[in-house]
Order: sequence, then C-alpha cells, then structure tokens
Amino acid sequence: MGNCLVAQSGGPTAVINASLAGVIRANQLNPLYEHVYGGLYGIEGVLDDKLYDLTNLSGHEIDLLKQTPSSALGTCRYKLKRGNDTDFERLVSVMNKRDIEVMFYIGGNDSMDTVDALSEWAREHNTPQRFIGIPKTVDNDLVNVDHCPGFPSAAKIACQITHATYLDYAAYTRPEVFVLETMGRDAGWLAASCCVSGDVDLLVLPEIDFDQDKFLTEVKKKFDEKGECYIVVSEGAHYADGTYVSAGPSAHDGFAHAVLGGAGAVIKQMIIDAGIVPRGIVQDLSRAARSSNFAQSLVDVTEAYELGMSAHMRSGNPEFTAHVVGVKRTTDATGAYSAQFFAGPAQEFANVVKHFPTEWILPDYQGITEEAIAYYKPLITGEPKLIYKDGLPETIIPFNKR
Repeated sequence: MGNCLVAQSGGPTAVINASLAGVIRANQLNPLYEHVYGGLYGIEGVLDDKLYDLTNLSGHEIDLLKQTPSSALGTCRYKLKRGNDTDFERLVSVMNKRDIEVMFYIGGNDSMDTVDALSEWAREHNTPQRFIGIPKTVDNDLVNVDHCPGFPSAAKIACQITHATYLDYAAYTRPEVFVLETMGRDAGWLAASCCVSGDVDLLVLPEIDFDQDKFLTEVKKKFDEKGECYIVVSEGAHYADGTYVSAGPSAHDGFAHAVLGGAGAVIKQMIIDAGIVPRGIVQDLSRAARSSNFAQSLVDVTEAYELGMSAHMRSGNPEFTAHVVGVKRTTDATGAYSAQFFAGPAQEFANVVKHFPTEWILPDYQGITEEAIAYYKPLITGEPKLIYKDGLPETIIPFNKR
C-alpha cells in the first residue's frame, strides 16, 4: 500500500481546511493509503520535502480542522513552468522517496493548471504518479463548476458586513459616502453578493468598464433622492482601456497577476473631488472575507469536506488522474437546492476566468437581478455548529507552525 500527499496553494478560504479534513477522514474510513502526508507551504514546500504526517488525526482534531481558517498546511504562490524539468523531476523524486502514489492539490485557477502540468509531465515521462485537483477560491472564478468552495462563506460574511456597516452608516445625518471594497481581480462574484443584503445603492464590477462621469451622475442622483449612497466596488474594477480604478503602482504575485487594492479609496476621493459630498468612509473587506471562520456557510463547509472525500474516493481508481472534482447545482424532490459532485479533466478548469454574468448586472451601477440573488441565497444558508473555547471558535495549531 502506497501513500498520498495533500497540499494547499494560493489565497486561503474559510473552508479550505474542510477539504483537507475530507481527504484525511476518507482515508481513515477507507484506507487506500498507508500514510496521508501534508505538503507544507504548497508545491514550494513539497519540492523541499517538507511534509507532515496527517494520517492519524483524531476525530476532535478533524472537527477543529474543518472550522480553522487560513491554510493549516501553509500556502504559496509558486508556479511550476512547463518546460522546466528541474521542478518536475524534484517533485517526483520526493514522491518516490516517500512512496507517494497520488497528490491532491487544493487551490484556485493556477493550482488547477499545476495539476494539469504535473499530469502532462508524468504522462510524457511515463511516471506512475497521479495528480488530482480540489478547487477553492473566494473569487468564484473557476469555470465548469456552479461555485467554488470558499466562495459561499465569503459571500455570507460579505452580506453580513454590508448590512452591519450600512446600519452604522445610516445612523448619521452628516453628508458622506460609504464605499465597501471587496476582493475580485477579474470577476465580480463577491462584490455582487453584497447586494443580497438589500443595502447596496451602487455596484462597480470588473465585468463592466468603469465610466467615471456616468458613475458620478448616479452617485449625485442617490444623494438627491435619499441623502445617502452605499457603494460596493470590486478591487478589479477598471476603465475601458484596462487601467485599474485603483491606479496604483502595479506589484505582482508569483503568477504575474497584478496585486490590487485601493479602488474604494479612489472612488471615495473621486466623489469628494466632484463636490457631491465633503467626506466619505471606506471599508476594505479584503482578508476578512476569506478568514472569517465564525461566519462559515453550512452549505460551504459541508461541500468542501465532501469534495475532499469525493477526490479520495475517486483516487481508488488507478486510472483516475489529471482531473478536478467540483460542484454542480441540482434540486431535490422538493425543488430545494442540492449539490452534485463530479469530476472533469484539469485542463478544462485551468487558465480561464468565469466572469459574473453580464445579464445579471443592472444598468447604471444599480446592482444585480433577482435571478442573481436567487443564485446566491442557497449558498449562504445555514451555520455549522462550531466548537468554542474561551468564547472564541477553537482552531487547530497549523501544521506548518508545529
């Protein structure tokens, strides 16, 4: 009996560890592998043979892992490059040393590309190792799935923060604008989810080129009509020429993506400079959306866990490799939301962005359609029963900190 390896990559989510827990627990129930190793710091740590044995975690530890935010194994933004055999050879060497047959990689778009690249290299070089992807991202921008684990919890906390900060904003009579900025470099799924709260006046998404004059006209209308304006903007909002609204100097992450942030502050100042109001407030949702384990969606944590179990189960087929597991939406006998788990070739999940549907976007920054709201509502439903200690949700000690 060989072993398996699980690693996490990219930005964490509130439920990324639930998928890890699913793989571990599935192997305890159906031991396909003698050891379940965790790769510390993603593919980067695996290349350095930094592994942690997760095989015999207790039931209590698995329960805590499911509710622990961030990546319990540590993460990275390291891109394997096709044609650079050194990394591929090193990875296979580590796997051979530990008798690892299968690697599960939990991550977003670029991580699914890594699964595809590793599988392609293994096939071309006749190596027996297999690679399986388990998706996660708060941006919800992976194609072929109805939604990605991590996104429903991010949407849930986004709605909660939107409503709470709106009530705080609405308590004052002084003229000021409120701007909430969310993550979402290429897709506006998370920003749009805030509209489920019913509190958003104007919405700025990456899917629609930003028109400053048109936008300011709508801001002025809101203040004339109701004396207030609550705005939500995605960090990836951009002008027609592709320039980001944040307009700051471009830094880049390990995958050559622009590191964004600051669109909310730019929009606030834009409104003040136009003389519409003399002041404004900016709330940056940022990492709170991906680390708020106290606001997990029950649907989300359940599906993330079961996707980990599904990946493990499918790996029992010695032909199963170069695939990603995912969630499709269906309904039960009563017509209520239900999830169906499936698997597809990794190459179909990688390097394509799933944008928020433009047909779900109302004109003139007015928000989203009822069809869009109906898409969101089942995903944010329910709350898991958390284990608390000293008044706070208890968490596991991250494996990369042991």
